[in-house]
Amino acid sequence: MPTTESAGNDQLFVLTAVLLTPAQFPSVLGDDYPEVCAGLGLEPYAEGYGLVLGQDGDGARWTVATEDVSLVACAIAAWDCGMEYDLSPGESSIVGALPGWPLALAVAAPEVPSPHDPEPQEGDPAPLTPPDAEAWGPAQRRLGADEIAMQWAVWREQVDGDDAFAEPGDEAHQGVRRVLEEARAYVTDPPPPGRVRSSFAAGEARTLRVDGPGWSMVARTDDIAFVLLDEEPGEVHPVGRGPELPGLLSSLDELAVRPV
Repeated sequence: MPTTESAGNDQLFVLTAVLLTPAQFPSVLGDDYPEVCAGLGLEPYAEGYGLVLGQDGDGARWTVATEDVSLVACAIAAWDCGMEYDLSPGESSIVGALPGWPLALAVAAPEVPSPHDPEPQEGDPAPLTPPDAEAWGPAQRRLGADEIAMQWAVWREQVDGDDAFAEPGDEAHQGVRRVLEEARAYVTDPPPPGRVRSSFAAGEARTLRVDGPGWSMVARTDDIAFVLLDEEPGEVHPVGRGPELPGLLSSLDELAVRPV
């Protein structure tokens, strides 16, 4: 298992790592990049961070934030390919060692005690804890949008072909109309970084992820959109392409942040 060094030079057994940048961050933690950074007590620098999650020799949970984003990105890419990678950020790149984990992990380091929060020291922040993703709310809504983005073809098959090119949104549904109006407002009044993100899709299309207060939208620039609302647990609303959605999606894609 790869290891790194914490801010206190105590060995950390690395379990996983994630990127925290305006274009890529764990959606479950917030609707935009500054919100996620604030929850972790980090400044929302444009260059972003890498978050390294692991356990110390006593089994305590720690999250190490490093400015060496490229190193963490290389490690994640190697692990995704099934390759080993010793993730060891230089001490000068580490901006903080935070107690706890912001994400739920189902793995643990071998030959150390079970994961637990470290003993609090005077002046230490409260340990990070994962959002409650069991009960429907913002975290679960964002996780649902993540799932649609990853399983687009499966969700798209559930929408009848004729409906896909109907008027954009159910005009009788006030929540969907509100989402479309707020998304249109982003075009003239850009939201905080990360509220609109663009990633690769099939062909020349892009996958758009748009979030706002109480809602998430997932769309393909060449297709339709899906909307999820905090006030409607588990409901997913297809938004037909119609005459207006293509232009809206194109405009959102132009202002979206993209992975480097």
